[in-house]
Amino acid sequence: MADRYRPKPTLQLIREGNPSKKVIREGVVVPRAVLVEPDWSAVFQPSTSASVEAENARCREVASEEWRRIVPILEVSAGIGEVDHSTVKDLCVCVARIDQCERDLSERGLMVTAERGTVKNGAATIAGQYRSQLARYIRELGLSPSARTAITAPQPDASDDEVWD
Repeated sequence: MADRYRPKPTLQLIREGNPSKKVIREGVVVPRAVLVEPDWSAVFQPSTSASVEAENARCREVASEEWRRIVPILEVSAGIGEVDHSTVKDLCVCVARIDQCERDLSERGLMVTAERGTVKNGAATIAGQYRSQLARYIRELGLSPSARTAITAPQPDASDDEVWD
């Protein structure tokens, strides 16, 4: 279902014939940039505990793989700029944390024994919250098939010197 509070992209309004006769605003053009992969050890910090360090090392690896997978696609398809760096970084963190939760669920199961008996594994709840956030990032960055229909590839400029002219 479409988000009724999110404005439709300009090209979609034009394609539909602008049934509400709203004023069509041009989108904001962001200067293109080559995003540099963040230092994942600052996000998933090293730990003195061997088990926590193993989990954080795995998260650093998964986040790095996700970054290398999606950034080249976004640079071509969406024309991402430096302002999108934190959004893409957060998306990679979500993917890494979902991987961490799924590994915990595979090891300990959906139900765990606690002080008060058998309870739901907290990793299931955390994974659901991260998946919800990941879905938003996917929609915002145009990484799903339905979101890609609203994005047009940026046109190559004759000269990049006149970005703000």
